[in-house]
Amino acid sequence: MDFQLSDEQVLLRDTTRSMLSGYDTETRNKVIETEPGFNPEVWKQLAEVGILGLGFDPEESGPLEVMVVLTEIGRRLAPEPVVHGALGPGALIVERGDAQQRALLDSVAEGDHVLAFAHTEPGMRGTTPVVTTTAVPQGDSWRLSGRKNPVLTGDRADTLVVSAALPDGGTGLFLVDGGADGLTRHGYRTFDGQRGAQIDLADTPATALGEPTDATAAIERALIRISSALCAEAVGAMEESLRLTSDYLKTRKQFGVTLNTFQTLTQRAADMYVSLELARSMSMYAAMSLADDNYDPLIAARAKLQVGRSGRHIAQEAIQLHGGIGVTWEYPVGHYAARLTAIEHTLGSSQDQLRVLIDNVGGYGLAKL
Repeated sequence: MDFQLSDEQVLLRDTTRSMLSGYDTETRNKVIETEPGFNPEVWKQLAEVGILGLGFDPEESGPLEVMVVLTEIGRRLAPEPVVHGALGPGALIVERGDAQQRALLDSVAEGDHVLAFAHTEPGMRGTTPVVTTTAVPQGDSWRLSGRKNPVLTGDRADTLVVSAALPDGGTGLFLVDGGADGLTRHGYRTFDGQRGAQIDLADTPATALGEPTDATAAIERALIRISSALCAEAVGAMEESLRLTSDYLKTRKQFGVTLNTFQTLTQRAADMYVSLELARSMSMYAAMSLADDNYDPLIAARAKLQVGRSGRHIAQEAIQLHGGIGVTWEYPVGHYAARLTAIEHTLGSSQDQLRVLIDNVGGYGLAKL
């Protein structure tokens, strides 16, 4: 099996890395503290090279290209909501939408329209939660009522893809305009510098995304795609965390010698490298499975479990090996740790992924010696 990137994927990686090269800690801190929480100029640059439309045309790009881009986003901690504001909900519109609804994706790919996937609700746990937001038909349209939180990029989304329980059972998907009557947003900053919102729907007008039928399978596929993208972003964040830590050990002196002369510290850095490679292989496994059109929730759970464990290990060790400077606002390591922690708890924590795998142990055959 060939694990090397193609020439086109290498070019995409290098182009993305170049565009995001201006994000140092000071620059990023200034960007996330001001509206809209990301750099509009960088957003337009990402659109110009086609990154905001990755996967919308499967003939041109797919999960592997998304993996390549998200790894670079994680490496620079870029706050642009590429997954949650474009690729994640956009893929749902590609899969379920009619021709008129899919036409909206042109504006998304051009960077002029921001999306959000409003699925998670307060109290939801695990990877297959029950939706309590309700959808009621009214003539040719629908009315939605309920609360969604957290909705990443929901603070400024122009259109929301909302999941809601159908009257006859199942979960449907609906498009809701960001300025619709009965929609109330309570925007906030997350602890890792991202933006989100609580979305309250009170008899809010909506349009069914495609046919108003059960979209549970499509939602599960969307969550697996987003999970794979988050795993790739985490790998990029882990790579940079390890690089910063290794460089620090080579330059910081204690007792007249650099820290990398202490065997115990170099062994801990080596353990960080092992965790990184475990996470990288599982992230690639998840992306390659999607590229083969294999939307296996167990593969997604395995990948996110390992990425979550590796991310926690690397984040903790990076801070410990840096000492007090590792948690300061002006130094990047603490920001990487915050992002890795947030990724672990998005779409189910490591414990939630472990429960998924435990529940399916009975499906495996016994190995007899």
